[in-house]
Amino acid sequence: MWPDPGRTRHAGVLLHPSSLPGPGPIGELGPYAHAFLEWMSHAGLDTWQVLPLHPVGPGASPYGSPSAFAGDPRLISVEALVAEGILEPVAVPWGAEAVDLDALEAWKLPLLRVAALRVDPGALAAFVAREGSWLGPWSRYAARVVHFGHADWWRWDDVDDDVLAEEIRVHAGLQFLFARQWSALREAAKVRGIRIVGDIPIFVAHDACDLWANPGLWLLDDASSPNPVSGVPADYFSPTGQRWGAPMYRWEAHAADGFAWWRRRLARELSLVDAVRLDHFRGFVAAWAIAADEPDARNGTWTPGPGRALFDALRQELGSLPLWAEDLGEITPDVEALRDELGLPGMKILQFAFGRDAEHPFLPHNYDGTAWIAYTGTHDNDTAVGWYASTDAGAQDRFRMYTGRDGQDPAWTLCREAWASTAGTAIAPMQDFLKLGSAARMNTPGVAAGNWGWRLRDLPWQACSWVLALGQTFGRAPR
Repeated sequence: MWPDPGRTRHAGVLLHPSSLPGPGPIGELGPYAHAFLEWMSHAGLDTWQVLPLHPVGPGASPYGSPSAFAGDPRLISVEALVAEGILEPVAVPWGAEAVDLDALEAWKLPLLRVAALRVDPGALAAFVAREGSWLGPWSRYAARVVHFGHADWWRWDDVDDDVLAEEIRVHAGLQFLFARQWSALREAAKVRGIRIVGDIPIFVAHDACDLWANPGLWLLDDASSPNPVSGVPADYFSPTGQRWGAPMYRWEAHAADGFAWWRRRLARELSLVDAVRLDHFRGFVAAWAIAADEPDARNGTWTPGPGRALFDALRQELGSLPLWAEDLGEITPDVEALRDELGLPGMKILQFAFGRDAEHPFLPHNYDGTAWIAYTGTHDNDTAVGWYASTDAGAQDRFRMYTGRDGQDPAWTLCREAWASTAGTAIAPMQDFLKLGSAARMNTPGVAAGNWGWRLRDLPWQACSWVLALGQTFGRAPR
């Protein structure tokens, strides 16, 4: 069972559950998710990084969720509900190579509503009593989104919960079903010695339950609009930066109550997963604030974050902090200092390593010890095959010279470099185990459409042998 105290070198896969294969319009937490854990065991992988598990926002992005606490009901397995007798048998076509949002809305979500209303009242009441601190606000908020037909909570009129009682029950029931299926999957992972790593986006969406319930914790104007908004200046992905548009925190209000909302948020996340990646870790030191009327992210200012005080409050509440720092972008010495003071592993992205000279910190020979997570690429990168095909000739030359390979199999080569490194954990997106091109890319930052839809057609059992061989060769998998 994880964690294995004898293991110091780990290997894993990056895959959101929505990308799992199986029947229906989206990956689910049912039989094929459990089969995926079996695939991981055969491939010698002990770490599954899942990305955020919360309801998705515009463009189906899990990084713009309407809740920092609720689970994504789209992932509930219809197949499992039928097996339990909650739903009647139904013909479900095999999933396509992309998430089918139309079929989700027209076919799956109505079925899930029926199942939610069939949850045993006693079991639901016990679940509500246990999870009420976040479940109550979420169910009431989600019911109002349906009632008013939009999520602009600052434009809602008053409505009594009694009027919305059935809709509130639907959303509580959906969370009950998600929790039961996720709990079973997580237990199956533990039995196989697999740890699950979740993800906390530092910011939350404006049209989110969290702001509706606690607007004083964010910088909002008199009309409840965010000003400034969050983003990052010009970077690898965009010469005009990334204007995320999410509201900035009123950190002094968080500090005044001992960061209670953040303590609840992290406690909730760690009830779902074994460790958490903190997205945009540098924002806890300083975040890029953009005036609301700016069209892009080029003009902005770095505004201070909570720093060490937040993490001291989290540690006091939760004890140890099994966190990973996403320390990418414009990283300054004070960001590195906070990461190191907290003892958090940072990230090394191999696709970024070949852009200049031998001093690049992402090249494996520059890793100073084991406190790193080495990636071939992340969900925001192109696939390894797509990256090599599109990168400039100089980077290709440096890649071939450094790796001693001819560039014919960049996915295997990047995996080998990550697995051979001193990093404590090496991770590749599933697309790189399949050696897929750019068409399989999960997300392109700064591009609004066409993201978060990639899906496996079937589990790639044929890849197990070479992934396992890498793990055994470099001490990341048992023999």
